[in-house]
Amino acid sequence: MTLSFSTTLCFIDDPKERRLKMIAGAFYIAKTKVNSTAQGDDAYFICGEKQTIGVADGVGGWAKLGVDPGEYARQLMINSLKAILVEPEGKINLKRVLNQAFLDTNAKGSSTACIINLKDHCLHVVNVGDSGFMLIRKRGGIYKSEIQQRSFNHPFQLGKLNADVLDSVQQFKVDVEAGDILIVGTDGLFDNMFENQIKDVAEKSTEEGIDPAQVARAVAESAYQISLDKNATTPFMLASSKSNRHRSGGKVDDITVIVAHIVHD
Repeated sequence: MTLSFSTTLCFIDDPKERRLKMIAGAFYIAKTKVNSTAQGDDAYFICGEKQTIGVADGVGGWAKLGVDPGEYARQLMINSLKAILVEPEGKINLKRVLNQAFLDTNAKGSSTACIINLKDHCLHVVNVGDSGFMLIRKRGGIYKSEIQQRSFNHPFQLGKLNADVLDSVQQFKVDVEAGDILIVGTDGLFDNMFENQIKDVAEKSTEEGIDPAQVARAVAESAYQISLDKNATTPFMLASSKSNRHRSGGKVDDITVIVAHIVHD
């Protein structure tokens, strides 16, 4: 079962400008067969009350040691949500949230993570590894978060036994305005689709007036189809060529997509 938490949306107070809020929805496709009982390696949450969303991707290499790679990711997201819900109203510190979630997560394994909070017309972000986000701006252009990895297909990760220190976590802010579209995802999305491909699908779906969850589904299904195409040109293929690993086509992986529309409250 995919983690998804949703509560009533809150107001974002800004005395100088009209308030903004995120309206978010998600879609998840596990790389395992449809009839499998496995939950996959990804996890996510959406907390409208605190205007915060997050994704995590359990590192698959743990499966070779008999460990469910998704268990750490699921616990990390549950504990992130718990930490967010006790943060002071309007004063959410995401690095403190992620640190508390890290301390409270005791499962074996490790995971990437990206958590985003909307406050004062800014996205406040903590990110570690190759999960991340892109922002499609209403006025044109795309902003995309940077990937953190030690080498090709070896992302920074959090975990108790084999992980990077919390000091390596990226923490930054990005300005937003009403009409922007936020796309958050695991590497199953960003390894298979280029920014313009994601933008085209998201904008077309948004123009058709469907809700964010259905936009997320359209993007995730596009990434899934590409992941199965052995002849597709993908970001993962190009990155592998630069590292002399030369992997062709799409990359079969768990795919999590969260789409958030930034709107006036």
